[in-house]
Amino acid sequence: MSYKTKIDGFTIRFADEEDVSLILDLIKGLAKYEKMLDQVVATEEDLKESLFIKKQAEVVIGEEKGKPVGFALFFHNYSTFLGKANLYLEDLFVKPEYRGRGYGKTLLSFLGKIAVDRNCGRLDWWCLDWNTSSIEFYKEMGAIPMDEWTVYRVEGKQLGKLAEMYE
Repeated sequence: MSYKTKIDGFTIRFADEEDVSLILDLIKGLAKYEKMLDQVVATEEDLKESLFIKKQAEVVIGEEKGKPVGFALFFHNYSTFLGKANLYLEDLFVKPEYRGRGYGKTLLSFLGKIAVDRNCGRLDWWCLDWNTSSIEFYKEMGAIPMDEWTVYRVEGKQLGKLAEMYE
């Protein structure tokens, strides 16, 4: 099912299992834009399992007259302070040649609608510090940077070591 938008010819739909290769291509497009293509290790099999078997995240695809031009990947997290789920936007990407047409704003507002419809407390995401065009875009959409927070990560061998501490 596709959802019509206020932009003529632009629709949004939830991805399905047949979209796995498209999703991976869009992820690689985003990674190239962010100068991080060498960090993409996801495979179609990984995406199929995590998105459509385990249902760990969801994807919406933005299409111009039926042609995929962007996507957003998101999942639920939880706020103990709010006592309810939130929506976390992992990635939002519109192919460079389709930017400036309002597609990114429409994808983000669609996620806002999903969050409201699902009674989520908020919509959160990260943005790279150097990505000033995205930062300005997000501020125009009403987003507030969370400057007082620092993101932490444990991965790879360190994640294994952390898990071993439990044993």
